[in-house]
Amino acid sequence: MRRTASPLSLVLLGTGVFLLVLAPLLAWYVSPRAKSTPIDIDTTTVFTGTGSYFDTKRIRTVDDKPLTITRQVRGAVADSERSGNAVWDVSTSIDTEDTLPAADTTDSLQWTLERWVTDRRTNEPVHCCKEQPTFDGEAYLKFPFDVEKRSYRWWDGTLGSTVTLRFAGTKKIQGYEGYLFTGSVPATKTGTRMVPGRLVGLPDRGQVLGEEWYANHGIELVVDKRTGRIVNAMIGPRKTVRAPGSKKDSMVLLDSRRMEFTEETQRAQVTLAGADSDKLKLVGQTLPMGGGAAGLVLAATGLFFVVRGRQTPA
Repeated sequence: MRRTASPLSLVLLGTGVFLLVLAPLLAWYVSPRAKSTPIDIDTTTVFTGTGSYFDTKRIRTVDDKPLTITRQVRGAVADSERSGNAVWDVSTSIDTEDTLPAADTTDSLQWTLERWVTDRRTNEPVHCCKEQPTFDGEAYLKFPFDVEKRSYRWWDGTLGSTVTLRFAGTKKIQGYEGYLFTGSVPATKTGTRMVPGRLVGLPDRGQVLGEEWYANHGIELVVDKRTGRIVNAMIGPRKTVRAPGSKKDSMVLLDSRRMEFTEETQRAQVTLAGADSDKLKLVGQTLPMGGGAAGLVLAATGLFFVVRGRQTPA
């Protein structure tokens, strides 16, 4: 009698070896490449709150008024594909109840159009593709993949510099848990603008070069741990004008203690974060671990039957 391997044992052994090779390939090659910032993004986030703003019609600051910040992010796909980076065009408008709905963004209390360019894997800024402004830091519209429990340098466009946001534990948004990061901005001079002297306490002077100052009462960002997507944001911007050399604010342009994502925006961000996180977990953990375990069992079983063989007449 002689022993031969059955077709089933060879299939089991081959399948097991295939899965054992595939598992580390998914974990070490496919998963890192799946962590790539999208280039075809098209999302809108909305903050709401109450506060003060300078009413140009009344020529004075009005208080306790509804305010809305709308930010639309669209990927510049063609430029992204050419450069290999994530190129996003970002439109941000601040509106009062008088300018909503805004038929034209130029009617808003404030409107900016920016272009952000980042490395698709590291989220680091890349200076190309007509970026505007030139920015720095580790986070802005999103955090890097695999967020850590540490401080991050977050770019504040109004400040024109980075703000250190410190890890402050976890927080649930719409039932979804993320990492909480907090920080604030002390009053900082950010520029100058021509204003009537009477608005800054200098009635005897026609136009003066007033100083623009900016502060942020508090910043709270809740971030998805795996994707770096911001599922909730709260900011407290304050923009004022001072007389030249003065240490006191003379005119309030914008001041709100709390502007936060609407519940609709929170739900949308949580849905996107959950879906993307599940995909990354599937490729980076579930499939490699499950495939590796199944491959080990199948390979061991197939090898056992191959070694044992099947008796056939000599």
